[in-house]
Amino acid sequence: MALSEIEQLRQILEKSQHILIVTSASQSTDSICGGVAWKKFLEKHHKQADIIVDNFVAPKNLNFLKGIEEIQPQISHLQKFILKVDISNVKIDTLSYDIKDNWLSIYLTPKQGTLTKNELRTAQSGLKYDLIITLNSQDLESLGSVFFNNTDLFYKVPIINFDNHPGNEHFGQINFVDLTATSVSENIYKTLMQISSHDIDADIATFLLTGMISQTQSFKTANVSPATLANASQLITMGADREKIVKNLYRTKSMASLRIWGTALTHMQSDSKLGLVWTTITKEDFARAGATEEELKGLSDELVNNSPEAKIILLLNENISGENKVHGFLCADKHHDAKTLLQSYQPEGNKRTATFSVSGKTIKEVELEVIEKIKKILLPSA
Repeated sequence: MALSEIEQLRQILEKSQHILIVTSASQSTDSICGGVAWKKFLEKHHKQADIIVDNFVAPKNLNFLKGIEEIQPQISHLQKFILKVDISNVKIDTLSYDIKDNWLSIYLTPKQGTLTKNELRTAQSGLKYDLIITLNSQDLESLGSVFFNNTDLFYKVPIINFDNHPGNEHFGQINFVDLTATSVSENIYKTLMQISSHDIDADIATFLLTGMISQTQSFKTANVSPATLANASQLITMGADREKIVKNLYRTKSMASLRIWGTALTHMQSDSKLGLVWTTITKEDFARAGATEEELKGLSDELVNNSPEAKIILLLNENISGENKVHGFLCADKHHDAKTLLQSYQPEGNKRTATFSVSGKTIKEVELEVIEKIKKILLPSA
């Protein structure tokens, strides 16, 4: 009799010792919180776990969650290359090295006699991880540079794929793609309840509820079901601090955040035929508000709340670090595909949200160009 997915997951977790948890490069609060919840759960089962999010910078509004600081922006020390020397006949006196023109030279000086290539051997250690858990990624490319810089790892190590998007490519050896879940955090909650519900402590419950609240805009989105509310209630019973979550996600905004959000809402434009709402933020806007790009997190939700008829939300902002670049974020409803709409820009993300960058053009040029490309996709005969 074939094993169920949960039984398969239990078996592979029991066998695994060092697990990599990696989320979509879009860095949603939902996937971040789901990832840390998984890490804490695995550590309760005496497993070593690392969580990696491409180029991660911790959002200020999540600093109240203990464990966010453990997320790393890239994989390090994935594998060791070993140089072996047979010293049974020739003893080594000194060892030194030098780096020049991107070449590493290792110098071995014998006490007596000579060393030849016959005494040298090379080897490499096994991969650091024996299992990968991916979150909120419809395909491996959505993981960003974590995947592109370590492709061998993802093709050699088993993958457990957690998602709640219909466009998921089921690239894992085991796929938990739950289209009824409002968020990947709710998906993870359902799974952990089946594996070992008594190991979901107050910290894990708080992470999972934070992900659910963030992804559903505090349970206001259309896909919230009675089952979702029951799951949230159970997490509160398990110790999740709803008041603290809501306070930090929605009630703690700096003056700089409020100013830059106000500017974005003032600049907001729309196209009713496309169902598109967009806004732009320049370097000067950031300077006047005393804000950074960090303050833009959550702005897309605010734009949705201020334009409920919108099907597509586009946010463009100039890079403030000096390089001439425009960053873009696009959020689409369930009837559209964010990555398809941005296909000309090699976007990262998933069907619902995607990010991209354009270099060498002004923000006005990018604005006109992106809207025109979206228009051609949605209204090809126009």
